[in-house]
Amino acid sequence: MKYLRNITLAMSLIGAITAPAVLAAPEFVNGLALDGAMLDRSGGKDANTGRVGYFSDIYYDPQRGQWWGLSDRGPGGGALHYETRVQRFGLTIDKKTGAISKFKIRKTVIFSDEFGNPMDGIAPAPTNILGNAFDPEGFVIGPKNGSFYVSDEYGPSLYEFNKKGKRVRTFTTPANLIPRNGNTPNYAGGDPEPNTAGKRTNRGFEGLAIIPDGDYIYAMLQSAMLDEGAGSGVCNRIVKFSTATGTALAQYAYQMEGSSQGRGISALFALNDHEFLVLERNNRGIGVGAEFSPPNKKIYRIDLTGAADFSLATFAPGPCPAGKVIKAAAPFLDLTANTLPELGNKVPEKWEGLAIGPRLNNDSYLLLAGTDNDYSVTQNAGGTQFDVYFRVDDADPFVSSIQCPLGSTTGCFQTTGGAPAELDGTYKLLPGILHAYKVPRADLGNFVRPGGHDHDNDEGEDDDKD
Repeated sequence: MKYLRNITLAMSLIGAITAPAVLAAPEFVNGLALDGAMLDRSGGKDANTGRVGYFSDIYYDPQRGQWWGLSDRGPGGGALHYETRVQRFGLTIDKKTGAISKFKIRKTVIFSDEFGNPMDGIAPAPTNILGNAFDPEGFVIGPKNGSFYVSDEYGPSLYEFNKKGKRVRTFTTPANLIPRNGNTPNYAGGDPEPNTAGKRTNRGFEGLAIIPDGDYIYAMLQSAMLDEGAGSGVCNRIVKFSTATGTALAQYAYQMEGSSQGRGISALFALNDHEFLVLERNNRGIGVGAEFSPPNKKIYRIDLTGAADFSLATFAPGPCPAGKVIKAAAPFLDLTANTLPELGNKVPEKWEGLAIGPRLNNDSYLLLAGTDNDYSVTQNAGGTQFDVYFRVDDADPFVSSIQCPLGSTTGCFQTTGGAPAELDGTYKLLPGILHAYKVPRADLGNFVRPGGHDHDNDEGEDDDKD
């Protein structure tokens, strides 16, 4: 029997090297449209101190049966100070159907450095020193130590925090990823782009995943680097880090979908130690400052088995070279296929959160996808902020959107054209969106959770204790 098992294992590895299995699409169950004005539990009372920015990433902690939602650098777009944070939230989950309800923020954790100073969403200044500037985009929890690992766009960086949000370690970013012009780092970037090499402005480590034993973390850039095709590039990088040493061990080539306008990835999720889900999206759909159509948001299954290490290589613009990561030809899930009436049955712009939650009753799992709503705030060139209200039933909600001075309902104007406008009950702040999908266990292949845990609890204790 052992001999037969070994043959079976060998054949499965050969199949993995050839291509990931073609899987059936997960079944959409339901979704939630979460209030764009919702406050977290930090005690803040306005957009810059307490408004929930929703889901730059989502993580389900199977050891504690808890959900976490990561917020990014804040509603100031990097121009204002903001205490970066992560939210622990609760959901009620119907174990028969997978339907979700009763979203609630249970705890807010503010990130700080080793000395207790807030990790700040404001852009680095001076621009050649990263300091405590922090734009968090990916979040996982270590199965061995319970640490928070958070990836950042400014660096790109990867940090380890304790359970209270205090930074305890900075991982070493590979030199070729550092944004720079010549030999001078420029972490703040700009528009037009001042750098010539490394990651693009606001396109750092967007995806983050941890494998089941917790020994390795994989961070993924949002898009191709400046010296590897920039905005027209389709070959992206996945970086393998050791949690023991804090150093990068390998860099893999991932080819993005070429037809996706504003192409980039938003999330990375580990199914086991070599297979992952990748969420790709463009900058189209209902969003603050977005173009409405056509939206493109897809999740792909990939396999790193046999992929080459490109740490010492530079990609030429165009398709990835031989040795790239294996990617299924068909998407695992098209996030544009299902929409909510609360969003006018239209597609949101920024699908960024992705996690597999607890088991359901029929040998399936809950898959949760969530959006970043940018706090439903924008700002002008002078740094003045405005709440952005949408009438989602309109043909193009962005064209008809209204902006009001932050925290006010007077002095409003049309986003397009700037004509004075009156805010009425037909306009709402952009909600955060959560979609629930039911995924058969067989469709996840050799799915193994971090730490090997497989709790059935849909949420942790309803208190603030760790």
